[in-house]
Formats: sequence, C-alpha cells, structure tokens
Amino acid sequence: MLDSLTLLLEKVLFLIHLNVFKRFRASRCSNEQREGRKENIVETHCEKEDKGDVVPERPAGAAQIYQRGDLLEVHRTLFTHFGIYLGCNKVAHLIPDILPLLTTDKCAIQVMVTNTRLVLGVLTKTASIRVDTVEDFAYGALIYLNTMDSRVQNRPLGGEETARRAEKLVGNIPYSLLWNNCEHFVTYCRYGTAISIQTDKFCDWLKSVIRDHRSAPMTALLGILSILYLGMSPYTVLPTLFIPFTLWMTG
Repeated sequence: MLDSLTLLLEKVLFLIHLNVFKRFRASRCSNEQREGRKENIVETHCEKEDKGDVVPERPAGAAQIYQRGDLLEVHRTLFTHFGIYLGCNKVAHLIPDILPLLTTDKCAIQVMVTNTRLVLGVLTKTASIRVDTVEDFAYGALIYLNTMDSRVQNRPLGGEETARRAEKLVGNIPYSLLWNNCEHFVTYCRYGTAISIQTDKFCDWLKSVIRDHRSAPMTALLGILSILYLGMSPYTVLPTLFIPFTLWMTG
C-alpha cells in the first residue's frame, strides 16, 4: 500500500512539473515573439524614414513617435539639455565629456556620460556631439518636444535638413558654457542660427547685478571681512579694491 501511494505521488509530481515547464516555455516563446515584433516595428519604421515614406500617426493616448529633425528638450537639476532626433530612437546632442581627452577607446567613450565626466568636461572645455538612444538622452527626465519653435524668431528648417546638419557635426568639439553649448548646437541645426536662451537669461541677470548700485558696497564689505579673517595679502586686498571699483564704474 505504501509503495502504491509513493508511486502515485511521484506520477502526480512529474505531471505537475511537466505542465509548469510547458507553461514556462510557452511564456518564454511568447515573450521572444513580442520582442521580435518590436524589433520588426523599429526596423520597418527606420526603413520608412530612409525611403521618405510617411509614418502613420498613432491614435490619441498611444506612445508618441518623434519625427526626424524634432528638437527634444529635457530639464535637468541645474540646466536644460537639448538634442535633435535622428530617427530609429536615436538623438544627436552636444554634451561635455572629458573621456575623449584621455582615451581613444570608442567603446568606453560611447558608454553613457556620467556626471563626473560631464563636470570635468565643462572644466576642461571639452565636449562631443554624440548619438545616444532617447532613453539615455533623457536620463529619466520628461521630454518636451519643439518648445523653442515659439521662442525663436527664425522659422524651423525642414526635418530632414535639421537632422542632416546634426549628423554632419557628430564628433569632438570645443565647449563653452556660455558661447558653445547644447542649445547653440540644436538652434543652429533647426533654425540656422546658433543662439542660447539660457545664456541670454544669464547675461541679463549679470547686467542687473552690475547695474545695481548696491553691488559695489556689498562686495567691498565682503572684501573687508575676508581681509579681517584671512589677513592682509595680495590675494585679499587686490580683489577687495578691484571688484567694487569695477562694479561701481560699470554700474
């Protein structure tokens, strides 16, 4: 009797295991089929863009498809980052990066730029116009589409012309936080003129500080405090005299 029960239990466990295994295989196959369909959709979309065919719009509420030449904008903690959509889930964007100065390994350079690489790139004024996926470009932030069209006087160029301009500029490039940043890159590609609204806002703020007559006495007071705390030296006396005098004369 005990042997019969043991044999029956083994048969039941075998059948259960076999059923679970089949379900696992079916689920895995269905997942692979779905992934394959996604890849086919991307490839078909890219082929249509290459041939110049019009990709049909998705219904309301569906995931948005960016058009080749669109200007993408993401808001970071301290600044706003911009890029040009090239199609096939790829974005060209100018980003500071010190790694091209240190190595020629393309595989290492192509890895997504970290904050350390970005900050060191800003300090060394080194950048590159590179192509990344939309996800790497956004870095988890919400993407805004063509918002500068209403803030720039020039009319946007065609999408194909915009994308080709971006593709021609891909590579290493000198960087300037105020005069050659990611905003200059995208406005040149899309509007034909390199401008930066962020730079203009900063310059306007700087002008307001210089024109404020309170700036000179405030900087003089800070200079005196630094002399009292650090002592008399050229590093404390000269700034205390030169900075307030310059602000007073230009205000």
